[in-house]
Amino acid sequence: MPDPDHLDPYARYERLTFGRPAPGVLEITMNRPERYNAADEVMHGELGDVWRDVDRDPETRVAIIRGAGKAFSAGGDLEMVQAMTEDHALRSRVLREARDIVYNVINCSKPIVSAMHGPAVGAGLVVGLLADISLVARTARIIDGHTRLGVAAGDHAAIVWPLLCGMAKAKYHLLLCEPVGGEEAERIGLVSLCVDDDELFAKAREVAVRLAEGSQEAISFTKLTLNNWLRQAGPAFDASLGFEFYGFAGPDVREGVASHREKRAPNFG
Repeated sequence: MPDPDHLDPYARYERLTFGRPAPGVLEITMNRPERYNAADEVMHGELGDVWRDVDRDPETRVAIIRGAGKAFSAGGDLEMVQAMTEDHALRSRVLREARDIVYNVINCSKPIVSAMHGPAVGAGLVVGLLADISLVARTARIIDGHTRLGVAAGDHAAIVWPLLCGMAKAKYHLLLCEPVGGEEAERIGLVSLCVDDDELFAKAREVAVRLAEGSQEAISFTKLTLNNWLRQAGPAFDASLGFEFYGFAGPDVREGVASHREKRAPNFG
């Protein structure tokens, strides 16, 4: 009997759903709307794996990444974060997955378009900002919440924020966890384009179709070349990830998790 995963490489995914809105275009949806698409242990791994499947998929020329429901992504699931503070093996696994998310997006030969609406935080934001063309809804709220949680800004922050919006703006938003609205994100160069909320997904598909109809070799080689800027920042990213996960074994993250659950400001002493 043929292996269904061999026929459909996306059949094994639990937290991501897939559609084909146009020839050559694969739309990937983070699908935990009841939790605002927060990345649990399953989704976190899938957000790293999926770009390898996209890269090998002969039917896909372009991928769109979006969120279901009212949010793009609400960041890391607090249950997963809590478990990481107590389990070294889990911390190590999630660290490897966090590294895979970043490098697999960068190294995927197919262009990726992101469509961010509502809250855009955490692992989902990694893909949203590293996407080759990033679109954001006017009322979206981009937040890198690491320091508010009590850990260093790892994930994607060191590798791409200074390049996109400059060091001064990167430090302001990363050190203070200051939210960035859609219009401001476009103004400072953090995203490619801000559009009205009701136009976001249509615009993402329009951009994806244009990419799918272009010269695939030229587009792929252009992406590969431009992403060498990100690869040069790889050592800084690896260091930030190490500092972040060092923090998951420390005391501040416990207060950070507690403050999130109790909906209060953290007291880091």
